[in-house]
Amino acid sequence: MTSAQLRGRDRTARISLYAVLVVGLLFVVGPFVWMALAAVKPEREIRAVPPTWLPETWTLDNFRELFTRLDFPTYFVNSTLVAVLVTVGNLMFCSLLGYALAKLNFPGRKALLLIVLGMLMVPGMVLFVPQFVLVSNLGLANSYAGLVLPYLAGPFGVFLMRQFLLSIPDDLIEAARVDGAGEWRIFWRVVLPLCRPALATLGILTFLSSWNNFLWPLVVATTEDKYTLPVALALYSIGENRTDYGLLLAGAVVVVLPVLVVFLVLQRHFMRGIATTGLK
Repeated sequence: MTSAQLRGRDRTARISLYAVLVVGLLFVVGPFVWMALAAVKPEREIRAVPPTWLPETWTLDNFRELFTRLDFPTYFVNSTLVAVLVTVGNLMFCSLLGYALAKLNFPGRKALLLIVLGMLMVPGMVLFVPQFVLVSNLGLANSYAGLVLPYLAGPFGVFLMRQFLLSIPDDLIEAARVDGAGEWRIFWRVVLPLCRPALATLGILTFLSSWNNFLWPLVVATTEDKYTLPVALALYSIGENRTDYGLLLAGAVVVVLPVLVVFLVLQRHFMRGIATTGLK
């Protein structure tokens, strides 16, 4: 086969790959683009059959109704507070547990690791009822503590941090111990700064999961002052006879924006964490 034929084959393969990637991108981005465009349509256009992409009449009435009908600042603060506390808790406790499982020798370490791996295989819905009963018996229902405490550490986060910490050389930690540093100082001053990619990955995934969590806040929060944005949008967009899709889509756009901002800020560390976690 000549060099010209090889170049032609490479060009064809590259074009085919780009075509597949573009189609995949359209499938991923398409629903979000339609959501954003539909949010600035009147209700009659949203319900039109066949549906249209571009609005015939551009309007912000859906967003005005969103901010006037709902106590939006309260729900936004609730969602932000819960998501931030859950994210910070996971970053702290999962990194501590991951460090212990990866770098410390103590009795029962293998058994604890097996428990973490086993918890990864248990569906969250299996634990939903016992978790709710426990929170209720502790008197934490309809409180921020009830919304936050059950999710302060998860098996996925522990496993993710443990896998990343395995890639940190043991000689680095041993050198710090020789210099007289204790385990706490080694963790905070030596290990944690090296975990930024994994922490960014865990932070984004945890924030996204907590921000979009619907079922747990719906059950635990019994008064409107504790509602999060997904719960408030679901309850207020459904009227007596039909769903207000304009309000629901406008709320979805507002809910997506904070997550998008967080991802754009941390995307460099996120991609590096995804690429390097689990190398060892």
